[in-house]
Amino acid sequence: MLTSTCICTHLRRAARGVSRHYDEALQGFGINVAQFSLLRHLQRLDKPSISILADAMGLDRSTLGRNLKVLEADGLVALAEGDDLRNRVVLLTAEGAERVRIAAPAWERAQESLVETLGEEQRDELVRLLKQLA
Repeated sequence: MLTSTCICTHLRRAARGVSRHYDEALQGFGINVAQFSLLRHLQRLDKPSISILADAMGLDRSTLGRNLKVLEADGLVALAEGDDLRNRVVLLTAEGAERVRIAAPAWERAQESLVETLGEEQRDELVRLLKQLA
């Protein structure tokens, strides 16, 4: 185990482990946890622009753009012109909504598994600390 007190090292290691946990749960649905998160954000937001979606997800536009290209090629999202011709909006397709619907129970089980490991009190404290760092 690491003896380092570097917060960044421990956070990155934990993030990889947590991502792996969710990715394993989503295996067989054709999406990873980052893609699932992006699709869930689209469900919650009403036709967001790429900038609004990037901000909501804490991503830069170029990273989001790369992720959107993969989902667009799979038919899970579509890009359309916004009200302002300089702005494009991101749409969740019917196929994308269906993918989220069928994958959501697996994501929920992964979430419950982590809460079971931590306990609700430690989960709440972890979320509080992560929000503070963000």
